[in-house]
Amino acid sequence: MARFLSFEGIDGSGKSTQARLLAEALRGLGHAVTLTREPGGSAGAEEIRRLVLEGEPERWSPETELLLFTAARRDHLEKTIRPALARGEVVITDRFADSSRMYQGIARDGREGLGATVDALHALMIGVEPDLTLLIDIDPELGLSRAQARKGAEQRFEDMGLELQRRMRAGFLALAAAHPARFRVIDGARAPEAVAAEVLAVTLAHLGG
Repeated sequence: MARFLSFEGIDGSGKSTQARLLAEALRGLGHAVTLTREPGGSAGAEEIRRLVLEGEPERWSPETELLLFTAARRDHLEKTIRPALARGEVVITDRFADSSRMYQGIARDGREGLGATVDALHALMIGVEPDLTLLIDIDPELGLSRAQARKGAEQRFEDMGLELQRRMRAGFLALAAAHPARFRVIDGARAPEAVAAEVLAVTLAHLGG
């Protein structure tokens, strides 16, 4: 049965680990699964990923970021998500449009948020929402410390600081409250195994067994 699932959360929430663990668990139960990510998930989108996640925090304006993320998402949708759903697979993506609603949609750097523009571009170029969104919720200080400990090249958003993470957490929780039929909020501060068990239970309930 084709289903489109997304994981969301602030940086360092553990959502990437949970997306991988869920994919492994569902495959073990006999489901065909495509595990993917944003930005990325297709050849063209992976090229854009490097542009938006690496470099100085001020490298792009929020407006330019939004156009780059939307271009990556459109390619991801065309090349990976839609074909997998057409094959009847469960598609699990580490981030989707809700991340743009946060990272570019909320106010930052003294600029007004681009929420209306994010939604307009999404309606025009994407037009798809996940069937189920798993929001891995975590304290921003803990999440940022985890994210910065990774010491990788993709640190551009982490380098924007704790206040952005706090605003994004509040924004994600508000989005979940506004769309309760799609979102499930999962406490990400527990051991990964405990989080994974709840994620699997929620997902199986959504899949119908």
